[in-house]
Amino acid sequence: MQYQGVLRKMETEIGDPIQYYLLFEGDFLNMNQVLNKELTIKFEKYQCLNCSEDRPIYRQGFCRTCFFKVPTAGDWIMRPELSTAHLDKEDRDLEYEKKVQLQPHIVYLANSSNIKVGVTRKTQVPTRWIDQGAHEAIEIVEVPNRYLAGITEVALKDHIGDKTNWRKMLTNNTADEDLVAYRNKLKQYIPEEAIPYFLENKQETHLEFPVLQYPTKVKSLNLEKTPIFQGVLKGIKGQYLIFEDNTVFNVRGSEGYVVSLTVT
Repeated sequence: MQYQGVLRKMETEIGDPIQYYLLFEGDFLNMNQVLNKELTIKFEKYQCLNCSEDRPIYRQGFCRTCFFKVPTAGDWIMRPELSTAHLDKEDRDLEYEKKVQLQPHIVYLANSSNIKVGVTRKTQVPTRWIDQGAHEAIEIVEVPNRYLAGITEVALKDHIGDKTNWRKMLTNNTADEDLVAYRNKLKQYIPEEAIPYFLENKQETHLEFPVLQYPTKVKSLNLEKTPIFQGVLKGIKGQYLIFEDNTVFNVRGSEGYVVSLTVT
């Protein structure tokens, strides 16, 4: 089987285990079905997700020019507390910002390598947790806009982490935690504006990833340094492909790369 196209993050479907799909223009591949098969990945060129030009990817699948222009890469994406659509203030494109920011958002706890706090749109639950490789997660508050979620996350970050150790996550060096207890402990630190939105009855969501073999020592694949890679696929977790020789490939981190993919 041969496929070619520009990489975007894998689409997922909740299941036991989670189903992963790599989408190409006019075609797709269920990655679960190629576990234990040999994959050859060849880097062909770049293709910016905005302008489609063959320019080096800067961040998030965009070339440098587009990254500093498109509304989907505004600072408020990574820092929700900078959201201003609720004030009718534009960052790059107010219409787009209102569409995204002025909808229900969830502040949550996720356990991937450790317990962390995060923010996502309600419509992205549980997709966001899957993309982070979390094996368990729980909602803390559901607020009506991104700004409220952002200031809640900032307040809670003083008491719990907000980063994932991706290497630890991929080696599955994790332990189950009582997220209900953690959520209840953190309630006292939630900003006054967000307290009415506290979710006290939500229970943990548990996620199972399609992994046959976890790496013992992670080796990250960089297609710019290694334009052709061949290996047996042993698992998928977060947005990473895990290979038999301990190599891992971050699909989302390689958005905007055009590749040829062969399955044998």
